[in-house]
Amino acid sequence: MTTTAQLPTEQKPIHHPTNDSLLTRARAIGPVLAEHAARHDADGTFVSEAYDALRSAGLLRAAVPVELGGDGATIAELTALQRELAHHCGSTALASSMHQHVVAFTAWRYRRGLPGAEATLRRVAEDDLLLVSTGGGDYTHPRGEAVRVDGGYRVSGHKRFASQSSHGGVMSTMFTFEDPEQGTRVLNMAVPLVGEGVTVADNWNTLGMRGTASHDVVVEDVFVPDERVLANRPYGVVDGPLQVISVIGFTIVSGAYLGVAESAYRAAKEAASHKAGNVLVQRQLGVMRHKLDVASWALDGALAAVGEDPVPSHDAYLAVMIAKAEIAQAGVEVCDLAMDVAGGPAFFRGSVIERAYRDIRAAKFHPLTPDATHVLAGQQELGVPGLLQ
Repeated sequence: MTTTAQLPTEQKPIHHPTNDSLLTRARAIGPVLAEHAARHDADGTFVSEAYDALRSAGLLRAAVPVELGGDGATIAELTALQRELAHHCGSTALASSMHQHVVAFTAWRYRRGLPGAEATLRRVAEDDLLLVSTGGGDYTHPRGEAVRVDGGYRVSGHKRFASQSSHGGVMSTMFTFEDPEQGTRVLNMAVPLVGEGVTVADNWNTLGMRGTASHDVVVEDVFVPDERVLANRPYGVVDGPLQVISVIGFTIVSGAYLGVAESAYRAAKEAASHKAGNVLVQRQLGVMRHKLDVASWALDGALAAVGEDPVPSHDAYLAVMIAKAEIAQAGVEVCDLAMDVAGGPAFFRGSVIERAYRDIRAAKFHPLTPDATHVLAGQQELGVPGLLQ
């Protein structure tokens, strides 16, 4: 089990991709994503054709190190990739972000020689293993309990917001554990999604991001061996390992949401082409451009704070949360304005703007929420103990 104190100081180098760029491949499959986006949104069904395209383009192994069969993509490259995918389908971008950030964190563990990482990454590259995360629904206070038994743990819990769970192979999740010496702990674990004791509910019916298949997953008395326990962390605290997981995950997720807002802006700009002389429209587009630029700069700043191979850092964690909050708030405002600019046609189901208008609202639900981020920033400025303790 990995704690902050046990993290190795030496790690393998990062090798950058040498083949066609990720963005080139993403743009090439963009029409496939866009073709099916409205139907899956209307039906609330998983964006399966998009995932077939992602696999064919090799994009689901983008974060796997080059020497293990992937592209060795950095956090910034993965963020840009998900941002581009969101220009074509928000659900595809968000759902695959959950796979990408788990793979990226596994690559981070691999570079430090931590157990199990290489085998998982090889399965992603060679067997198209799809990884599912429940971090947003668990985070510091997981839903579920682990009980110590010989050779591992028996775990039970009800997990929510497990994107792509109906098609995933392994779930990266968390359970609480009552340690007789340390008290309540959080165990990060890898749990197979197919097998006795694991049920994926068919209950994802939401306002937006309807194609992500973020169903609940019910785990009932499943055995998890010791080698699948990835971390042992304090309960209710954003400690070092969770900081690393967060800065990797939420920059990538934020890229997806920024891409959704940009898709609405582009559609509104196209719809307004015949109204170029209208001063009100000019101002509305100017405000949208302003908000998108500031949000993009915030994300760039967060990526600079995180770097290519992050270490536990309060400052980097806060920078990512602030950028995410900026994107969430700016994204909602941009999509609202896009609806105003495009007018009545954008109000109809099936329009790019109408879908983005709903999809972007999910951005505020990921931890930390914008309000919680503002509290955290104030606590840090005042030296008040809080979420960063």
